[in-house]
Amino acid sequence: MMVIAICFLYFNNDIGISRTNIEKDARYSQKIEDNWQVAKDTTDTMSAMIFYSEDFSDHTFSIYVNRPGLSFGYFFISGGSVIETEEYVAEFSAEGYDERAFVSMNKQQVSKVDIDDGNTIQTIKIDSKKPFAFILPNNCGSVTIYDINGNIVESVSH
Repeated sequence: MMVIAICFLYFNNDIGISRTNIEKDARYSQKIEDNWQVAKDTTDTMSAMIFYSEDFSDHTFSIYVNRPGLSFGYFFISGGSVIETEEYVAEFSAEGYDERAFVSMNKQQVSKVDIDDGNTIQTIKIDSKKPFAFILPNNCGSVTIYDINGNIVESVSH
């Protein structure tokens, strides 16, 4: 009976990648070299990663989601190398999910992100010299991204 249940889940595509194996799966499925660095963030709902070469000349991003309902693990929904992640701060959302991922090679030298929920301002510090990935709830409030000079950096929806 247990074998039938596992087969049912597998063939209905309900068995995904475990949280601990998301990076490994992305590297394997997208043929990302082992020596590439990664910036990543993973929540119970979503995982965002940007892989990059040592000299920052090449990159690949990966977005995974953990499906609601009867689902075991995370599933790949988007990835590759796009101009938004290379030149800007790319903002990814998935229909039916209450989170969004921000991914960038950080050519704009982002140094911090302020999240204003109307009562308090939470600040996320970013290393302005490195690529980054972070995930925020859709209803977290106003999100303002700043470069090292205090200028506002707009995200680009993808």
